[in-house]
Amino acid sequence: MANKQKLHVKVGDQVVIISGFYKNQTGEVLKVNKQTGKIIVQGINFKFKHVKPNSINEIGEIKQMEAPIHHSNVKLNLKD
Repeated sequence: MANKQKLHVKVGDQVVIISGFYKNQTGEVLKVNKQTGKIIVQGINFKFKHVKPNSINEIGEIKQMEAPIHHSNVKLNLKD
């Protein structure tokens, strides 16, 4: 089991992405996982999930959701 990491961000903080595909974009922290050191930022790192229908009356769909990124790839946005 992983140890809890001390993170420099918390839920509700405005952050700037400093590395990766979404570099220099800003967003708000929605969720923090201290076990893995990953965070979910609003509007950043979208992934698609294909969902099959479970019953006859349902239809399949493609859901778009934010995927977690490591906390070391963000910094606090101090320009509030």
